[in-house]
Amino acid sequence: MIAQRPSLNSLLAIVLAGAAAAYVLWKISQSPEQAVQFAFNGLSVGAVYALLAVGFTLVYSTVWYFDLYYGAAAALGAYGVFYLRSQETLGGLYAVNSIFVNVLFAAATAGVVAWALYESQYPRFRAHVDRPILLGAGGVLAPGAGIYMGFVLTNPKDLHIFLSPAIAVGCAALVTWILYQAYRSVLTGPVLRGLLVVTGAAATVLGVYCAYLIANTPEAKLYLSWGVSCFLAGVVGLTLYRGLYVYMRARSQSPLIMLVASLGILLAMTALTSIVFESTPRPLPEPLGNAPWTFAGATIKGFNVFTIGVAVVGFLFLLFLLKRTAFGKAVRAIGDDEEVSKVVGINTTTVIAVVFFIGAVYAAMAGILSGHDTAIQPRMGLLLLLKGWIASVVGGIGNLNGAIVGGFVLGMIEQFGIWDLAGEWRDVISFVLLILFLSFWPKGLLPRK
Repeated sequence: MIAQRPSLNSLLAIVLAGAAAAYVLWKISQSPEQAVQFAFNGLSVGAVYALLAVGFTLVYSTVWYFDLYYGAAAALGAYGVFYLRSQETLGGLYAVNSIFVNVLFAAATAGVVAWALYESQYPRFRAHVDRPILLGAGGVLAPGAGIYMGFVLTNPKDLHIFLSPAIAVGCAALVTWILYQAYRSVLTGPVLRGLLVVTGAAATVLGVYCAYLIANTPEAKLYLSWGVSCFLAGVVGLTLYRGLYVYMRARSQSPLIMLVASLGILLAMTALTSIVFESTPRPLPEPLGNAPWTFAGATIKGFNVFTIGVAVVGFLFLLFLLKRTAFGKAVRAIGDDEEVSKVVGINTTTVIAVVFFIGAVYAAMAGILSGHDTAIQPRMGLLLLLKGWIASVVGGIGNLNGAIVGGFVLGMIEQFGIWDLAGEWRDVISFVLLILFLSFWPKGLLPRK
């Protein structure tokens, strides 16, 4: 066989990687303690980028166009926490609570709950229950959920109390569902039904106990605001897809139309955020684990370690969801060929809507984690969107494994790249890295197969 000569790109990659490694080793020899500090900072920042890239990759690899609302979802997560906690934890400074914002999110919540009931439960029960009864139940539950959300947003000082009923219901439902999935594989008939009744009763008791604990733990309000903010970002993402994108996709012949539409949404939401909260940077309340401690000469915060853990757990959850569940198989089928997926009976509109919900939740969580580390400002969503996209390109666009790798690689390169430079050079380094990858390695470190 004739040995193939390495390509110019491969040679360039070897030269650049060698030069970067030599530079890092030289700097480590000069100051090992500072190298540990930069390495930890790179992992911490990279975790946020990885979380962004993982959610971004999930959405992109399903619909194959860039949804720029993703950046607005990151800002929405951070500002959601500020909206719910500024009245109390920041001493009322810059406190905001708008009836229009509350009504808007309450309406979006009611619409999403109505859609979820119609899509998931209505087909199951319509053969056994009259249509007017089903519609009437949905007509009560959906507005009730919207009113409940509006009430929670209007009274953020008692968030732990007003959310405790939802926690009780959610905990009981989750435990019952998990145990039911375990039972049904080995039991059938009356035994299964009887055990399910006992399980439901025990799960209800557990849910009530969890709600009691939350209601008597005021310190939980900050972390409950995380959940509410991520949920609302997901609600908006699902609403945009189901209420706007699905119709635009049916009528447009080019992904460029979707890109321009989502860009308009990003700019509009950024402007609305500036109107509601003003453009001045705002701080978020300090979370637990924010006290620094020393390790190998580096200053480390427990919250930053938590951020790394969130990124890893988020990646593993999506990996399990896509590889081990029927929903994940449907998502992968749609990503491979949406038209064929429709032919074989997959409800592509519903599956993609759920993907948009999950992707927005990931973006919001990344925005929250970033916001606790630095001050938040209305345009933060655009920068986070770009960093998530760069991480996806570096790792391999459309590849979930590449997304997590690309996020951490980008974070490390940014941090070690500013060793002898001012912090403002981080963004320059990121975009230079993007240009290099688009020019010479457009498939990234782990190309999609």
